[in-house]
Amino acid sequence: MGEAMEYKKEKLLKSKFPYIRYNAERIFNNRDIDELRVQMENDPEIVSLIDELKDWPGPQISSHRSAKQFFHKLVFLADIGITKKTEGIKELIEKILSSLDDDHVPRIDMKINKAYGGTGEIERAWALCDAPNTLYAMIKMLVKDSKINRAVHYLADKIDSFGFGCHVSGSLGKWRGPGKKTDPCPYATLIMLKLLITHKNGFDKEIDICSNVLFDLWENSKTKHPYIFYMGTDFRKLKAPFIWYDLTHVVDVLSQVPKNRHNSRLLEMYNMIKKKETKEGYIPESIYMPWKKWDFGQKKITSDWLTLCVLQIENRLTSG
Repeated sequence: MGEAMEYKKEKLLKSKFPYIRYNAERIFNNRDIDELRVQMENDPEIVSLIDELKDWPGPQISSHRSAKQFFHKLVFLADIGITKKTEGIKELIEKILSSLDDDHVPRIDMKINKAYGGTGEIERAWALCDAPNTLYAMIKMLVKDSKINRAVHYLADKIDSFGFGCHVSGSLGKWRGPGKKTDPCPYATLIMLKLLITHKNGFDKEIDICSNVLFDLWENSKTKHPYIFYMGTDFRKLKAPFIWYDLTHVVDVLSQVPKNRHNSRLLEMYNMIKKKETKEGYIPESIYMPWKKWDFGQKKITSDWLTLCVLQIENRLTSG
């Protein structure tokens, strides 16, 4: 097993993709190599993605699950190591900061029909299934601004004993997702957990609640489906990048909490991923069409990025 891991590490360190080589060095060898960072930042695919986001906030939201939404693409850039120092990111961050509401929460363009409790007009607004992603990305990109800190605390205060429910900005009226007020929204709980872990500032209680909610949903996946989120066949397919509510995303987030790493439910989820390992790595079982040009946007061969993500999870679990 050790030899198999080393083989995959060496393969990723020599990947043809600059962002893979850069992140493999960072994850496996704990080295941030300037030359590799420059290669990643100059890669045409990365440059194109950054250029696209200059039109922030992007298309009016039709579905938070849509992989073409700009906040999902921003998270991917943050996850691969793009920071505020990267060319084009400073202007992007300024646009995001100019979109904040009175509570400093970033907003995007939305329209909720009156039939669903909205105004029927395009509004600059936020929901707990988008704003945490944007805040997470800005923190990962090393943006230092007191408004971000206040926004994180404002959203964190909305937690309940059952996790995070559906919360939106006042401009959206009475709209909320298809669930009971006393149910957790699994996706909001997941991305709030990710945000609070990344913020690293005294959210231990909230992190425990979110972790336990996700563990409970897994343990009772046959009977608990709040807000119509299932942990069924589609949930269990290997998929990248980390956009929605799926197995690899949930395991990645939960494994970032040291006290979770010996939890039997996390290990059960991880072992489900591990069983799908091939000699060369991991093959995506489901894809997002807007990402079809990327190495994780196909289902025929191993994906360097998906493999790297899973090996990072394995590193955390084996390091204790």
